[in-house]
Amino acid sequence: MVTFLPFSGYRPNLSSGEHEADRISPPYDVIGDDYLKELQSHPHNVTNLTLKQDADKRYHGARKELDSWIESGALKQDEDSFYIYEQTFDDNGTKKVRTGIVGILKTEKYEEGHIIPHEETFSKVKADRLNLLRDMEAHLESIFGIFEGLTPELNKKIADNARLIYMYNDDAGVEHKYYKLSDKAICSEISEQLKDQKMLIADGHHRYETALNYSLENPGNEKKSFVLATLVASDNEGLVIWPTHRLVNTENISEKNAIKGISAELKTEEVTREEMEAKLKDHMMGLMFKSGRCFLADYESDEPMWKLDTYVAQEKILKGVYKSDEGKATISYDAEYSSVKAKMDEKKHDLAIVLNDPKLQTIWDLSMIGKRMPKKTTFFFPKIWSGFVFYLMR
Repeated sequence: MVTFLPFSGYRPNLSSGEHEADRISPPYDVIGDDYLKELQSHPHNVTNLTLKQDADKRYHGARKELDSWIESGALKQDEDSFYIYEQTFDDNGTKKVRTGIVGILKTEKYEEGHIIPHEETFSKVKADRLNLLRDMEAHLESIFGIFEGLTPELNKKIADNARLIYMYNDDAGVEHKYYKLSDKAICSEISEQLKDQKMLIADGHHRYETALNYSLENPGNEKKSFVLATLVASDNEGLVIWPTHRLVNTENISEKNAIKGISAELKTEEVTREEMEAKLKDHMMGLMFKSGRCFLADYESDEPMWKLDTYVAQEKILKGVYKSDEGKATISYDAEYSSVKAKMDEKKHDLAIVLNDPKLQTIWDLSMIGKRMPKKTTFFFPKIWSGFVFYLMR
């Protein structure tokens, strides 16, 4: 059963002259050093808790900081509420709106079959987050999940009763609106409609698995069995998924031999870059080499995982040809094709593997049969920002 509940959240109590931008941030794992300095110049920005720089005060210092914000009134506590998080953005020339419901989700093992992962995770990242969670006893950042959906009648009630509390336009052109929904009857109806559905983790696998491990460390403590979550319906028009392209660097294989090796494993067709871009949607992937040579590539199989472009790229090209699993190549990732093209024009990489937009149905179907996709299979745009609301478990 999916248990998704309203909660008494702590959220920014903006003082005179203070703005939403002073408090919030993108997820910690996509912030560069210069941007982090800018964010942390604001004393009550969430990154002063999630990315505290002093190693000696890494965890305990963050807890003291959070407590001081509460004591000083920089944060205020709401009555039990859900929050509605609306993001308006441009998707290749089309204006879209993604709407999520923010609440607390009860953690459970994947084996229970209600909460479904879709990607593999890094244990080192989970260890760091678990140490922070142990000391903070608070969830400061939300996971991002996808559920099947609510009835039109309930969606209308939510839209009619949610009250706008924050609004912010970021540098990427995304408008963030945050609403509070405190009507007890509507909140109960949301929880009731969700309980018999399945929830797919879109983003935040590390945070979810960390929260689960934390709850297992604290058996019988109901508050510590929940994680902060933003859930979006699978039929939401703003549920956009970008591919994450692969960039390869190696000194262990020549371009000529790499092309020969890939062509032995996949069906390839040499094309111009313009032809690759125009025909990519009809093929599994495109390949752009440092020399400027480009190919369209396909792999045929009846096995579900071998129909997934990132899996074929990982197993047949990255591991199979470049031996990345043996340390003979380094792999980096970029979700923006314009950035990939610029890097290849500057000859920064030996190969770019260009992928198509992932289909939600494919991800859903593979996840439901227990398949974990390679890391960075999906890039859900826009990212869920942090700092609008916190969940304290103490």
